[in-house]
Amino acid sequence: MSKRIGFTTSLPIEVLYAAGHIPIDLNNIFLTLDSSELVHSAELFGFPRTLCSWIKGNFSAALSTDLDEVIGIVQGDCSNSNSLLEMIREEKLPVYRFSFPPERDYRQLDREIQALESRYGVSRKQSMEAKARLDQIRRKLVILDELSYVHRKVSGKENHLWLVNASDFQGDPDRFERDLDEFLYQAREREALPTRLRFGYLGVPPIFRDIYDNISDLGGDVIFNEVQRQFAMPYLKDDIVEQYLAYTYPYTALERLADIREQITLRGIEAIISYTQSFCHLQIDNLLLKKHIKLPFLTLEGDQPEKIDSRTMLRLESFFEVHA
Repeated sequence: MSKRIGFTTSLPIEVLYAAGHIPIDLNNIFLTLDSSELVHSAELFGFPRTLCSWIKGNFSAALSTDLDEVIGIVQGDCSNSNSLLEMIREEKLPVYRFSFPPERDYRQLDREIQALESRYGVSRKQSMEAKARLDQIRRKLVILDELSYVHRKVSGKENHLWLVNASDFQGDPDRFERDLDEFLYQAREREALPTRLRFGYLGVPPIFRDIYDNISDLGGDVIFNEVQRQFAMPYLKDDIVEQYLAYTYPYTALERLADIREQITLRGIEAIISYTQSFCHLQIDNLLLKKHIKLPFLTLEGDQPEKIDSRTMLRLESFFEVHA
């Protein structure tokens, strides 16, 4: 019987699709529903205010989305994931833990994927068949990305939305691909966007609802969404283990930096906006990125799922006044 399986960040969804289940990225559900209400609901439950809103939102989303179980990534993502899973399990929803090895080791990751396959009764051959199907869509997302930074026919916001939803293909790869085909057809027919300040966006997807609109209004455009691009598995490796080793997000800031530098050169990026979430350990990683990237660099911090606050907007405007 098909299950609706929530997860806390990207993992080998090929296994879940091969088993006939529906993977659901809790982060995308959090932003689709009444996000502020989900955060408030978790705080009424007892979650502290001094905790990442994504964790609170994921908790409430897991309990309000008719899921059968939840997979939490407890190594290679949020340091609060273990405790989040315990709270979800306390509410009688089954949980499973998946880890990306910090050493970025092939054999360790292979064992993790094998354990996931064993849990859902899937062979490696079946996982690879599912991967071949999803890679057909991922190749089209590479084309979409090129339409952003080469042909300038796809905006930074559109790029963000398509790539971030590649984490689960919205639970229906066939429908996702049909919608993507239609979007690509329309995008190719557009006039190119005007030449403006070329930004790279680093870090997790923003909790701010209007950040891309504000960047555009000020005279810039995002032509590189770092982590969102990683969710779309752009390297298209033949082997599923190699694919999730190439996926940079679960690993160190310096390992992410190698990919970022390559994309800065390839895309002609002129300035960086690096987003960090309040109370997140990735704020420390951001210090390393800022140290090693020799471009104008603005760090923005977000907390609640809302429009950009006036203080953050003032910093963004000042950055443009200096560098635009």
